[in-house]
Amino acid sequence: MKTIGLISDTHGYLDPAVFKHFENCDEIWHAGDFGPDVAEALANFKPLRGVYGNIDDKTIRLQYPEDLKFECEQLSVWMTHIGGYPDKYTPRIKSEIYTKPPGLFISGHSHIVKVMPDKKLNLLHINPGAAGKHGWHQVRTLIRFCVSEEKIHTLALIELGKR
Repeated sequence: MKTIGLISDTHGYLDPAVFKHFENCDEIWHAGDFGPDVAEALANFKPLRGVYGNIDDKTIRLQYPEDLKFECEQLSVWMTHIGGYPDKYTPRIKSEIYTKPPGLFISGHSHIVKVMPDKKLNLLHINPGAAGKHGWHQVRTLIRFCVSEEKIHTLALIELGKR
C-alpha cells in the first residue's frame, strides 16, 4: 500500500501546511503549474512525481514531462496538466485515453477539484484543484489517498484555506 499526496497549480506558492498534510505520504504527485522553487521543496521532502504545466519555465520542463504514465501498486496511472475530464477530454489525449485507458487519470489546470469515475472507460479521474494563490479558485485544496492492489481508497479532500 502507498499513500499519495496529490497537489497541483501551486504557481510558486507552497503553503507550509502541505508538509503537515503530506507527512505520512509515501510519495507526492504534482499535476503541473509548479512555479518557482516548489518542485525542489517537495522533492527534498518526499519522493516526487510530476508533470509540467502551461506556466512552468524551461527548468521545470527539462525535469518533468508533459505526460507521465506509470504503475503504482499495479494501478496504471496517467498524469498530465491539461487533460480534461470524463466526456470532455482534451483533443490531444482523447484518442489515446479511449484506446488505452489507465485505471487513474490525473489532471490539473482547471483549479476545480474533481473526483469522478468514467464508467465508459472504467477509470477514476482526479483533479486536486489548486493549492496556490494565483487563479480564480476561492479555496486552496489538496487530495490525499491510498493505493493498494489496483484500488484507490481512503481519499481525503484537504482545504488549505482561502486563496
